[in-house]
Amino acid sequence: MKQFFQKLSRRKTATVGLIILLLVVLLAITAPVLVPVDPMEQNIEWRLKPPGWVNEDGVKYWLGTDQLGRDILSRVMYGSRVSILVALGAVFIGGTIGLIVGLVSGYSGGRIDSVLMRIVDMQLAFPFLLLALTMVTILGPSIMNVVLVLSVTSWISYAKVVRSSVLSIKHLEFIEATRAAGTSKISIVFRHILPNVMSPFIVVASFQVATLIIAESSLSFLGLGVPASEPTWGAMLADGREYMSNAWWIAVFPGLMLMLVAMSANLFGDGLRDALDPNG
Repeated sequence: MKQFFQKLSRRKTATVGLIILLLVVLLAITAPVLVPVDPMEQNIEWRLKPPGWVNEDGVKYWLGTDQLGRDILSRVMYGSRVSILVALGAVFIGGTIGLIVGLVSGYSGGRIDSVLMRIVDMQLAFPFLLLALTMVTILGPSIMNVVLVLSVTSWISYAKVVRSSVLSIKHLEFIEATRAAGTSKISIVFRHILPNVMSPFIVVASFQVATLIIAESSLSFLGLGVPASEPTWGAMLADGREYMSNAWWIAVFPGLMLMLVAMSANLFGDGLRDALDPNG
């Protein structure tokens, strides 16, 4: 672990990405305490006010207001809660499914491997976003449904990477030795193979965070998935596209947050991949 953190700290871009991600997570956790104004509070008289505008009560709207007079800063802060919750939830559920499928498929081989990989191929035949749109439309709008949909549509990435790693490990000498010693298959898989496939699995999970945040924003942009009562970056982008000429801040600030978080996750993922590389 000491060597891993030393290698990770030498990659400055990964460190910056990790710091930004931790700050966004901290922002999401503390949003109810830090928000200056209720993100759902509406006042038509205050609509489309520019960044830095101060109302008659002396409250400053640092990022301006939207078409309904709602505070952009508060909505951006609350939007981080939805994005982080959806991304981490989908990574945990989808990653668990993919990890189990990859382990079983790679170690068992034969018909089991063939059947599981044909299921993966069938799902790969459907475009990721189209499949997510179809499932969200059927299940209805809710944060939990979005998490489940993104989990179901993303597990194949983990399964293929884990299976590939298992295939390259299961015939190595130390695995053959444990098998010759009479160790059970379950013990071999979970005590000897699983720890050796966690590095590529963690790297895929780190990249998936950015992918799933963008996917959730795409669904929200189209008006699907998360209920309209929940502030999300994607929904704010959809609201702001009609006001780009006279109220650019409605779309620009959530767009910048989305870009910043996705870029930070990818930078951290690159550094994590290099730090976990035994040949690095």
